[in-house]
Amino acid sequence: MTIKIGERLPEGALSEFIETESAGCSLGPNTFQVADLVKGKKIAIFGLPGAYTPTCSAQHVPGYVKHADELKAKGVDEIWCISVNDAFVMGAWGRDQKSTGIVRMMADGNAAYSKALGLDADFSKFGMGTRSQRYSLLVDDGVVTELNVEQGGAFEVSNAETMLKQLG
Repeated sequence: MTIKIGERLPEGALSEFIETESAGCSLGPNTFQVADLVKGKKIAIFGLPGAYTPTCSAQHVPGYVKHADELKAKGVDEIWCISVNDAFVMGAWGRDQKSTGIVRMMADGNAAYSKALGLDADFSKFGMGTRSQRYSLLVDDGVVTELNVEQGGAFEVSNAETMLKQLG
């Protein structure tokens, strides 16, 4: 069942490659409980099929990087990109996309979180196995307030511009 507006995000964990060691976060992959990360925050989340894929690399991530200051000016505390890749790949892709410190590149290595959201997709015909659908959602203190799921291979409603309009 796909998550809906008004519902709380499911329990689960995501991993992030940490570039700079700090208190509580070691260098390299770190695993975080989603419920802990979203508590008391407004977070713009976008999910996509895979790191280094054409639309994701040319449009989706760059759009959120470009509009990050505008999103934050409208009350967004953090921006996350979730993809079914491991934390090492997400970290490298984040460096390539120049998103470090702007967009948190969150790894859902086994698609467990994408499945919990009901936003997983079968990309086996492309040799990619289970992946994430392309979507965006706005979360306020763990509750979904906006949800935009793309149909087919489209890239029309999950972009940063749509999220900006929804924030008013």
